[in-house]
Amino acid sequence: MKPSFVIVGLGNPGSSHAETRHNLGFKAVDLLKEKFGAGEWEDRQKFSALVAEGKIGESVVLFVKPQTFMNRSGESIRKIVDFFKLDTGTQLLIISDDIDLPIGEIRMRTSGGPGTHNGLKSVVEQIGENFARLRIGLGAPQKGEDLAAWVLSVPPEGERETLLRVMESVIKPVEDFVG
Repeated sequence: MKPSFVIVGLGNPGSSHAETRHNLGFKAVDLLKEKFGAGEWEDRQKFSALVAEGKIGESVVLFVKPQTFMNRSGESIRKIVDFFKLDTGTQLLIISDDIDLPIGEIRMRTSGGPGTHNGLKSVVEQIGENFARLRIGLGAPQKGEDLAAWVLSVPPEGERETLLRVMESVIKPVEDFVG
């Protein structure tokens, strides 16, 4: 069945990345699938992604976790957009982490540039800037700390608790988007 909406969480595949800061998009879409999903994750090779169908209200939603690694996320998303002939401006929502937002803050935008996020840069390269994005703030690393190493690290316990609490706050903006 063709979904009315596609909600993509950005992250890196594999157990070694599961708890890292850069996998907040995967964590958010996991939570949404649990709340609104009807089944388990399925590996769809033709999309290079794990997918699960669900319903938000009366709308059929496809939840997606690209398996291409973060900086190639756009390749997977392009396959899905083309296959379902999606209007990216109204049917696609991408959820990602954001170092430019304070930890725990979320921000919804209907379009715009990718900022410093390599996953969003890949998406913009593949489909342009006309898609909604929900960013979850990580805060910034300490001055002089390697950004790549920091986002690919597991946050300390207190920070993990903050990030887990903020996951619940993604539900309402997603429901409003599908609305």
